[in-house]
Amino acid sequence: MTDAERPNLTFFFPAYNEEENVEETVNRALDEIGALVEGSIEVLVVDDGSTDRTPELADALAAADPRVRVHHQENLGYGGALRAGFENARGKLICFSDGDLQFDLREMSRLLERLDDPARPSVDAVIGYRIKRRDPPHRIFIAKSYNAIVSVLFGLRVRDIDCAMKLFRREVFDGLPLTADSPFLSAEMLIKLRARGERIAQVGVNHYPRAAGTNTGASFRKILRTFRDIGLLRIALLTRRREVLGPPRA
Repeated sequence: MTDAERPNLTFFFPAYNEEENVEETVNRALDEIGALVEGSIEVLVVDDGSTDRTPELADALAAADPRVRVHHQENLGYGGALRAGFENARGKLICFSDGDLQFDLREMSRLLERLDDPARPSVDAVIGYRIKRRDPPHRIFIAKSYNAIVSVLFGLRVRDIDCAMKLFRREVFDGLPLTADSPFLSAEMLIKLRARGERIAQVGVNHYPRAAGTNTGASFRKILRTFRDIGLLRIALLTRRREVLGPPRA
């Protein structure tokens, strides 16, 4: 696509068995994020191999509104769904959240305001951090331990690696290789962006308990895959850093 043909912003979200939330998430994105964007918006649903009615509901939403698109794929996991979102997004700006309605999409305004704030240093990406995380205690413990491990191993100093409110200028992904299918993808992306010199700002957002559907992010299998990906990236940065980070952005 030429720059003139691109929507001003793509909002995408991964959806795995989110039949109870997918319609509401799309409608909120169109109404609430759409109101924040000058020009056109694209809402992209990444169906990550759902086995419930998520695919047909998403297709119906796309058929009813040309601003909505759906990408279907086999179940690759959260990281694989995020990668698909970045690869298929058409917007000049790219943002994402989760499809479980634990974030207020109107608060994407905080990220957009920071991205274009002329009174503050220019940045290439704005990432949210949960002011107060509304998850069960065991998930909060896992998240804090994970943040600490990534911080020590990679020197990544961010408050909330996996907060699912992030906004980017699309150019930051030029030549950036992303490989993880596990939840480590969020960390991999931030580690590589920092290493390439991209400027990242952080803003606080609110977080709410999941009202419907089932959270599958903290399964033992996914935790093992995450630690595997941590080890692979640590070794790769030590042995073939230039290849792992991709060419510098022009």
